[in-house]
Amino acid sequence: MRRLGRPLAAVGRLLDPRTWLHVLRLLNFVAYSHVRQRAKLAAGPGLRLSPTASLRNAERITLGREVHVGERCCLWAGDEEGRIHLGDNALLAPEVFITASNYRTTWGTPVMHQPKRERDVVVGADVWLGARVVVAAGVSIGTGAVVGAGSVVTRDIPAGAIAVGAPATVVAWREGAPRPAEPAQAAP
Repeated sequence: MRRLGRPLAAVGRLLDPRTWLHVLRLLNFVAYSHVRQRAKLAAGPGLRLSPTASLRNAERITLGREVHVGERCCLWAGDEEGRIHLGDNALLAPEVFITASNYRTTWGTPVMHQPKRERDVVVGADVWLGARVVVAAGVSIGTGAVVGAGSVVTRDIPAGAIAVGAPATVVAWREGAPRPAEPAQAAP
């Protein structure tokens, strides 16, 4: 009798109209956040875009050649002007979140009713963003930079840098990467 309990319960869940309603909601979300947006996307050849990636305002997103966008990544361009550009061979690990838009935070007005601040995000060629990196509006990440998993990028990262943390700070340089000139120190 116990053997039949689980299969019967599974059949009951499949016959429940709420199950099918939920499936329709999921299909609508996928169409809204991926399928329709993908048609608006400007991308170079060799794009590898996970079917679970979420895109917003894809007409303002440009992806270079051989870009890889991992599972559950979110690329959210601004509603009016904030753009996202990923250079050739950019690698986004799972769950990277890049936004070119943010709400203002003036006291007394609900956040969702405030105007947005939109600024472009530029990710250079050969950049690797580790799992769950967050990139805020207005940030540029230089060519060849690496950003460690879980980091929050709120300021520009120079080319060839390795950055980690929240907020992300440069902790090292890729081997052979040119380093920016350091300001000369004044003599004592």
